[in-house]
Amino acid sequence: MEITVYIVVAVLLLLSAFSSKLSDRFGIPAILLFLILGMLAGSEGIGGIRFDDPSLAQTLSIFAFVLILFSGGFHTKWKDARPVMTESFSLATVGVLLTAVIVGLFAWRILGLTLLEGLLLGSMMSSTDAAAVFSVLRSKGVSLKGNLKPLLELESGSNDPMAMFLTIGLIELIKNPASSLFSMVLLFFQQMVIGAILGYLMGRLVALIINRIKLGYDGLYPVFSLGSVFLTFWMASLINGSGFLAVFIMGIVMNTVDLVHKRTLQRFHDGVGWLMQSALFLSLGLFIFPSRLIPVLGVSLLISLMLFFIARPLSVFLTLIPNAMSIKEKMLISWVGLRGAAPIILATFPMVAGLEQSDLFYNVIFVVVLTSLLIQGTSLPFVARWLKLDKPIIPTPLYPLEYQPVPGMESELARLVVQPGSMVINQTIDGLDLPEQFLITLIEHNGHFIVPHGGTVLQANDTLLALTDPASLNQVQKRFNFLQLEIE
Repeated sequence: MEITVYIVVAVLLLLSAFSSKLSDRFGIPAILLFLILGMLAGSEGIGGIRFDDPSLAQTLSIFAFVLILFSGGFHTKWKDARPVMTESFSLATVGVLLTAVIVGLFAWRILGLTLLEGLLLGSMMSSTDAAAVFSVLRSKGVSLKGNLKPLLELESGSNDPMAMFLTIGLIELIKNPASSLFSMVLLFFQQMVIGAILGYLMGRLVALIINRIKLGYDGLYPVFSLGSVFLTFWMASLINGSGFLAVFIMGIVMNTVDLVHKRTLQRFHDGVGWLMQSALFLSLGLFIFPSRLIPVLGVSLLISLMLFFIARPLSVFLTLIPNAMSIKEKMLISWVGLRGAAPIILATFPMVAGLEQSDLFYNVIFVVVLTSLLIQGTSLPFVARWLKLDKPIIPTPLYPLEYQPVPGMESELARLVVQPGSMVINQTIDGLDLPEQFLITLIEHNGHFIVPHGGTVLQANDTLLALTDPASLNQVQKRFNFLQLEIE
């Protein structure tokens, strides 16, 4: 029996990894394929695996979600996120609240629920999932113009605490109508403030320790960072702060620091994040019984359409009234509100609490998430192109060298392209009179790599990897106007 379980787990994880190829080919969100695999392996699928323990599902989901959120924060670039902080925070709080209320009132009327039950259902599906959004865009070679990408990343990473607070608060009001609404509002602000402060402090502290601890084995740094993530989540929960917000902020803060083995740590947590997404959606897929979805399919589709075309757009446009963003940008933000892990995780809370309508909530939310991934997810690249807010992704080639920044070193690795018509074309490196602190370490020419020397001649569209300090890079850019690209 134990061997069979190991084989099933191994096969499901392998299929999850291979399913990413389907995602890349057809533009289908990978998490949707993970969910389908879980359903196929479940008790009503070909796998016949019975999994119906809501407490265990919730525990596993929270465990996975903590690591997914930290990974998202650890890959968020603060310099890109800072200009859109106000808009992101507004969407993550006011926007989530408006979405929850609009969807909740609609569910209350069409499902015959009590008002609090309707608002609870709306709250559980009020947060968004950026990972699904950008996996679809990346599979189609599309990115977004301006500040749209960092805004959506920051919103989706910070709106889960609001959705969780509303969910837990409404469950408490349903179970105990005498609960004070005012005290719940105060608790929300307390959780947000404590979570944000603790996340910032732990991010700084963990980065400082990593840079100074000098562990004997490189493989122990990911172990240390992993333990720090769970410690931060536990500490925030212990002092009534938002653990989810804390680990997300912690990841952002750590990404602003020159860490020892930073690239290694980011790759490790990226891999862990994908593992957790695979395991999370496989287990949530196992938890669903397809036969129970059929009776709620019609009303669930109605709620989905109302969420996509009324609730999300209305909440976005109302929340962003003070902002000078264009109507097209607000339309795209409205359509990008994909539902992912958070709503399904939150749907386990009423089950654990023993609410009467908990099965109905879970099944409706599952259909809404599937519909969101199918309709919004697959159409997103076309909508971005239609609104003319898309831009091509310039892939980063695999270079035969890697730069590892260390604390105290001011130099950085820059990736620069010689543009057609540039004055440096047909010039030797020696003839450019480059600053002493600007060292060209590698040249990519027509897909081939060249280790340069003083007599190397530059050609149009050559990509230069240069080790330089910020002042020298700025000086070279002013003189030669190279096109600077990011290094992933």
